This record gives sequence, C-alpha cells and structure tokens, in this order.
Amino acid sequence: MYSELGLYIDGKWLNGEGRKGEDVINPATGKALAHLPHASKADLDAALAAAEKGFAIWRATTAYDRAKIMRKAADLLRERFDHVSKVMTQEQGKVYPESRAEVLTSADIIDWYAEEGRRAYGRVVPGRQKGVRQIVLQEPVGVVAAFTPWNFPTLTPVRKIAGALAAGCSIIIKASEETPGGCVELVKCFADAGLPAGVLNMVFGVPANVSEHLIPAKAVKKISFTGSIPVGKHLAGLAAKGMKKATMELGGHSPVVVFADADPEKAADTIAAFKYRNAGQVCVAPTRFLVHESVYQPFVDKFVAAAKGMKVGNGLDKDTRMGPLANPRRLDAMESFVNDAKSRGGKIATGGSRHGNQGFFFQPTVITDVPDDAKIMTEEPFGPVAPIVPFKTFEEVVERANSLPFGLAAYAFTSSGATATAIGDSIQSGMVGVNSIAISTPETPFGGIKESGYGSEGGIEGLQAYLNTKFISQA
Repeated sequence: MYSELGLYIDGKWLNGEGRKGEDVINPATGKALAHLPHASKADLDAALAAAEKGFAIWRATTAYDRAKIMRKAADLLRERFDHVSKVMTQEQGKVYPESRAEVLTSADIIDWYAEEGRRAYGRVVPGRQKGVRQIVLQEPVGVVAAFTPWNFPTLTPVRKIAGALAAGCSIIIKASEETPGGCVELVKCFADAGLPAGVLNMVFGVPANVSEHLIPAKAVKKISFTGSIPVGKHLAGLAAKGMKKATMELGGHSPVVVFADADPEKAADTIAAFKYRNAGQVCVAPTRFLVHESVYQPFVDKFVAAAKGMKVGNGLDKDTRMGPLANPRRLDAMESFVNDAKSRGGKIATGGSRHGNQGFFFQPTVITDVPDDAKIMTEEPFGPVAPIVPFKTFEEVVERANSLPFGLAAYAFTSSGATATAIGDSIQSGMVGVNSIAISTPETPFGGIKESGYGSEGGIEGLQAYLNTKFISQA
C-alpha cells in the first residue's frame, strides 16, 4: 500500500544503492513503512546539472504545450487519488477523507496553473517618440530550489512545482523526509505525463546539508520555502547572499475573533472542525480564540462538545475524525503547552493528555482562563490544543489579535456588515476569513506578512513569483 521511495534526477529513479538514508515511520503505529535514501553531494550536483539542462528545454516549450503536459499530470493524479491518499494517511497520520481532499485539490492546482501559465501576459507601452516601441515581457526566472514540510505531502510541493512549471522554470524539490511518499507519487504523475527529463527533480537528505548545497549554487535563481520561521530566516539569508528571489511561507498563530452579534454555536461548530483538521498541524489553523464575553460561554460549551465528540484513531479507519500527530516532537510540544497553561491558571475544559498506548496520539484539547502571555497564546501550537479567552471591546480585541509578530491567517465571525469590513481592514494578516474558512484556493494568493514571511503562492501572484520582468525599448 505504501510507495517505493527514491530520488528522481534527470528523468531517472534512484534507490538505495549504498546511499545513506532513514526509515519513514507510520505515526499511528510507530512502525517503519519504508527506507528513504538520501542524496549525496554528487546526487545534488547531478540534480543541479539536470535542472539547468531541463530549463533550457522547458523555457523553449510553448506555454500551450507545457499546459498539455501539466493537465495530463493532473488527470493522472485524479486517477490515482485512492492510492496516493492512503500513502499520505500512512506516513502523515491525517484521516483518509482529508488526504483525499488534499490529493484532489492538488490536481486542481496543477490545472489552474497550467491555464494561468498561458496568460503570463506582457504589454506594449506607448512610446514618447514616433517609431519607438516599448515592450514589457515576462520571462521564467530559471532553476528553482524548493523546500517543503511534512504536514501536507502533496499540496505544499504541488504549489511550488506547478507554479514553477507553468512559468517555464525547472525545479528541484526537496520534500520532507518524514512524509516523502506523497511527493514521490506526485512526481510520478508528472514523469508519466511526459515531462522532459531534468525539468522536475526530487531529492531528500539532511535538510541543512541539502539547502546549504543548493541555495548558493550558481544554477539556482529562486528559492521557495514553507516551514518554520527560524529556518526560513536562515534560508532567506542564504538566498540574499546571492540576490536570489525567494518566497517564504512561514509559521503563524491565527486569531479567531467571535463578536457579540455572531451565532456562537454555529461559529463554534465551523471553527472547531477546522481547528482539529490534520490534528491542528496546519499553518493556517485557528489557534487563538478571542470571544466576546456576552457569547463566550455558549461558544465554549459548543466547542468543547465538538472536541469531546471527535473520535481519535488511525486515519484509515472510517469512523476516525482525527489522526495522530506526525512525530514524537509534537507530543512533547503539546504537553509543554498544556503544562505551561495549567501553571498560569489555565483550566483544561477537555483533553490535555496523550491518547492510547501506541503511536503519536494526543487528545483534542480546550483550555480556558489562560493569560495572553501564556505559551499557548504566544507560540504557534501546531497541534490539537485550543485556548479560548473572552474580550470586551473591538479596539481591545484588535490590539490583542495584532500583538504577535505573526501575520499569516486570521478569522472573524459577525452578522454585521460594518463590523465585517472593520475587522477585515484592522487585522494585520496576509489572509483573513470573515464568516468563512475558505482562505486557500488555487486561484487566490496564499501568503503572510510580518514574520510569517513574504511572497504568495496561488493566484496570479503565485505565477508572478517565478517570472522576471524585462523591458525592451526598440527604436
């Protein structure tokens, strides 16, 4: 049921063959699924050379023909959705319906970029003198090095792969060593769709070794990274030394504001399901719940009921609603958040401890009465722990929501059009959902501000990130 793992360089699959590597662990059982080979320095150099060769081929391919290959890859991914979904659930832990939705959305992203790549329009600017033609062109930036985390094994890689390919770039993708199977299956779809050798290459290894080898390489012209803020700052620094374009999608700590005129039970139902998606291991997960004091208790009661009713177990079991955390590090982190909150007067409304006697499970947790300087209120939890606190005034809640150095996503619930407009304008965040959690679609920009990064994936902004602008003045 799991993938045969390997590197993909210059159109060839490379397996162990004496390479170092590591086991991939099923977080629901703690047992090994497969062994993943790591790329050697020679492999990385081969990937760079292949990507340079691939770029020369791909940039010369018309946008129309690039789109045909990309659409075929999307079709193959849809045909294989069941297998790919099961691979992801085994390696990452999320429940099968979430894996299925991720795979099908990944196919949609490929399709959208395939079409948008045909619309990388330039323009003619009227000249100031007769006979002068002023032309603006959009050209692919070149070889891309991309780095993705473990929480979305196909969705995060495909945003980078599809954006780069649509623009006419070649790419080296380093997906997560903890969840490699989803990206392996994704790359197989592109390979089987007829993508020329060298246009897409995939490597794995010790993350610092790979990034510090690829990013300074002369061939690489742009990097794209999704992951933690400290690592993002380090990689951005490496890119800056070479004046290389960079897209940084980093961590967040998303506030949820529930106003007095909102339906507290409906809001709690909507946002609780979203909170515990992928066991809370989502960069745009709602993580700080600020609820007006007049509707605070009914919101808490409904949210707690939703958490208590969430069946935790293996993501392949049909009645499971929340799977395990991805690795033991997240278990330790959840216990640290809970213990810190309790030491500061926080009350555990439900959950608060590990679940079961195997795998990396943690109970859906709700904490109330925590101060704003508690760890759970100031650091991204990236897990199934929800702190819920009251507020009194609009000005107060805006100040508290904007108080952290993060700015990736935010959410608000209100029945007032004026309040909806005001909170949308006031929140410092790259994405804001007002009475909606639909902030991530193929055709809309996805990205943050402040320490949550810069640049966008998705939408026309996501394509532009892989293009250079050239101006030609022709007399």
